[in-house]
Formats: sequence, structure tokens, C-alpha cells
Amino acid sequence: MEEIDYSVLFLWFVGLNLDEPVWDATVFTKNRDRLLDGDVAREFLAEVVRQAREKNHTSDEHFTVDGTLIEAWASLKSVQRKGEKRTPPDDPGNPAVDFHGEKRSNETHESRTDPDALLARKGNGKEARLSCNGNLLLENRNGLIVNAEVFQANGTAERDAALVMLERIPGADRVTVAADKAYDARDFAAECRNMQVTPHVAQNVNRSGGSAIDGRTRRHVGYQISQRKRKRIEESFGWLKTIALMRQV
Repeated sequence: MEEIDYSVLFLWFVGLNLDEPVWDATVFTKNRDRLLDGDVAREFLAEVVRQAREKNHTSDEHFTVDGTLIEAWASLKSVQRKGEKRTPPDDPGNPAVDFHGEKRSNETHESRTDPDALLARKGNGKEARLSCNGNLLLENRNGLIVNAEVFQANGTAERDAALVMLERIPGADRVTVAADKAYDARDFAAECRNMQVTPHVAQNVNRSGGSAIDGRTRRHVGYQISQRKRKRIEESFGWLKTIALMRQV
């Protein structure tokens, strides 16, 4: 809010004249909550997609799915053992917490300020952070986001969200979906095929039991095209996390 007070560009963007006072930060917070409660963002996305489909700018057969961790604003200091009696902190603003020797997991602990956020890590050797899982469905023609879902970061959220979004694809009798190795699971591939969706998923040959994607799928030229197109979704996540400030919500 302080930057709006001295930046002409920001004043123009939000529709304020140079001599108009900038609103208080609490006003912005209340309006943000109204937008979330009214589901304006989802309606806006749906209208953009509708217009793109009318002009034939989107594919109705070939898609890509992917997910990413979005860090919660809740602090790790808010993580406490479930059912534990909470004693008043020594410093409410920055309480002292000693986690040494204590093993924390989502089964035994939860955040007292954001119970929906779960401990998750981006990969082996990375630190666990309170996060949620953001997921996108991208059409492969022009790389337009056509659907989005936010799930709890429970380990299977990416595949679960992908199936939910694939079920909502209108019209086409047969579609393909590109994805990375995280989606190479037999239950995901089987459910896709039940929905008449061909899983163009990157093989994970190190997975226990082998890959769910066999040579019959990989031999088609469409599989190779899907694997090239799916990289576009990384551009969407990059924009969302840097420009749209969704790295942490």
C-alpha cells in the first residue's frame, strides 16, 4: 500500500487521481476477502476460457496437468501436537518454540493458525514447509489455463486434482493429457482411461512395479508432441509465482 502512495503508475493502475488519498490497508484486505467469498476469480477465468473457445483459440482434445506447492503464511512455530493443551506463549508476537528431538508429521501435528496447511517438501533432502497444492489444467494449442484447483498437500493431491479437472472437460469424445513423472501411477492411468482420456505421462522407470505407460502409448507421435507441449505449464507457474505473487498465500 505504501508504494501506491508515491508511484504514479500504481495510482493509474488502481484508478486513483494524483490528489486522491490512498485507502487504508484494512480496506484492501476486506475487499480481497469479498473477492474470495464471491468466487470472482473463478468466474473471471471461466469467462476468459469461454471467449477463447468461441474464437477457436483453445484445443478441446489435448491438455496438460501439473501441480506445485504454494507456501502458506502460517509459521512453523504454529505447528503443535494435535490435542495438546496450548499454554500461553511467552511472547505472543514471536513465541519461543523448541522442536529439537521432536518428530513432526501431519498425522500427529497441525498448525493452530492454518489447520488446512500441511507439512510438505518439494523433494528429497528439502525442508518441510506448511503448504497447499495448486494445480492447473492447460490446453496445448496456445498454452491457456482452462481450469485450476487447490488441494491439501497430502501426497496424492496432484493426481486427485488432475482427475477432478479432467472430468470437467466438455465436449470431446477422446482427449489426451500430458504430465510429468509424478503422475506415472497405475491407478491414475487406469482412471484416465476409464474417462476416455489417454495419459501421455512421462515414464518413471524407477517406480516400484514399473511404469504404467507402456510402448503402445509411447510409440505414437502424439505422445512425443504432448511431452514437448507440457513444458508450457511451467511458464504459467512461473508467472503466477512471480508476477501474480502466488508463491506464498
